[in-house]
Amino acid sequence: MQIIDFLTYIKSERRYSFYTFTSYRRDLFQFQQFLKTRFEVSNDNEIRFEMIRSWVALLLDSKNSVSTVNRKISTLRSYFKYLISFDIIEKNPITKLVAPRTNKKIPSHISQIDMSKILDETNFTDDFIGKRNFLIIEFLYFTGVRVSELLSIRIKDFDFKNKSIKIIGKGKKERFVPLADILTKRIQIFVQQFNISGYLFTNDKNKRLYSKKIYRIVKDHLSFYSTKTNNSPHILRHTFATHMLDNGADINAIKELLGHSSLNATQVYTHNSIEKVKSIYKKAHPRA
Repeated sequence: MQIIDFLTYIKSERRYSFYTFTSYRRDLFQFQQFLKTRFEVSNDNEIRFEMIRSWVALLLDSKNSVSTVNRKISTLRSYFKYLISFDIIEKNPITKLVAPRTNKKIPSHISQIDMSKILDETNFTDDFIGKRNFLIIEFLYFTGVRVSELLSIRIKDFDFKNKSIKIIGKGKKERFVPLADILTKRIQIFVQQFNISGYLFTNDKNKRLYSKKIYRIVKDHLSFYSTKTNNSPHILRHTFATHMLDNGADINAIKELLGHSSLNATQVYTHNSIEKVKSIYKKAHPRA
């Protein structure tokens, strides 16, 4: 199989993010191992639709979530598309595969009241770690950026004069996100106080933080003030989008702020706002 060549291609030419690259690599090597074990196949031209379908069935039987299985299918689609485009195979074996359907979940979010409690500075220590952790949570909520985007932020990405920041999103796509006055001032104070010059978020040894550390920081703090079971950093992205919609922001503007390539990905947040409208209606209308 041409896995190494494909991975080199998506990393160097397509400029996929480290996290996407890692997922693709894991999925493809898992699929390769399955082919060797189950069918004794190692050549791309020998792969058949039935083999792919068997792998998908095994994944589902192994209690993988539908979203996880669909992500792995997406990896295979990209891989076989690459093989076709470079004339490595003549027929795409995954064309007929129908991905399992998944029920779209309404994104969980934190209420505005709970966010006010979470963003209480007195809950954080007054040293570098405390101020950094507070800024991480505030930044995620004020901008809606992904963890991977947060970790890539450098001081040079800021335009403090115009109160905005350049974010490098999926596929290395750039977008500019406005910064609230209070967030802009806090970042400037943090940078000056601790002499930050490279990446914005580092440890006390000036080494860039990694994603698991961000998850731990956010989860540990949110767990004290939120009743949600999923207190990952991504819930702050959901909360950002939902609160923006609740307060009248245009969905197309939110799409651009979140870095979504399709409006469909953003429209899922409208369900939260609709539920809020229904709740208000039931409470306010005398006949409801």
